[in-house]
Amino acid sequence: MLKASDVMTKDVATIRSSATVAEAVKLMRARDWRALIVDRRHEQDAYGIISESDIVYKVIAYGRDPYKIRVYEIMSKPCIAVNPDLGLEYVARLFADYGLHRAPVIQGELVGIISLTDILAQSDFLEQPYTILLEQQLQDEIKKARAVCTQKGINSEECAAAWDVIEEMQAEMAHQRAEKVSKIAFDDYCDEYPEALEA
Repeated sequence: MLKASDVMTKDVATIRSSATVAEAVKLMRARDWRALIVDRRHEQDAYGIISESDIVYKVIAYGRDPYKIRVYEIMSKPCIAVNPDLGLEYVARLFADYGLHRAPVIQGELVGIISLTDILAQSDFLEQPYTILLEQQLQDEIKKARAVCTQKGINSEECAAAWDVIEEMQAEMAHQRAEKVSKIAFDDYCDEYPEALEA
């Protein structure tokens, strides 16, 4: 699975919280950025973020003077940060849960920024979603388990171990899809071979 570090933008601009909104806009225009990370004042401080929507919704929409309004007055701080090792599906879920469009990628210090655009443009989820890969692996494992049980016997340890692997895979798939497992593959097998349940 792709991670945040695989698709994030490393070219990140930071700005002081004491800078004016006009300075932020100038910096955004110069590099065609949609957001700036607001620098920490000291090492224990949290990062902030100021986006184009903050400027439009909180300054322009109310006719406020961007030369007088400071970044700290309209920024989000602390902002939700993403670990570079976080899987892309989890980043997408985090964005969905909190209505985010972008977030800084931080590991001790700022290493990048990840946005909805990065997730869509650079991920290969359209070709092979993780859950589809799991589904294919699951079907392969079910075939193997059935073969092992036929060869070694329904009451064998190998048969039980093969079905344990499948149960773990189904639990992982349910977790990925944020749903509960309704019926495991072993239940279907037991419908065919009731003696397997006793074993």
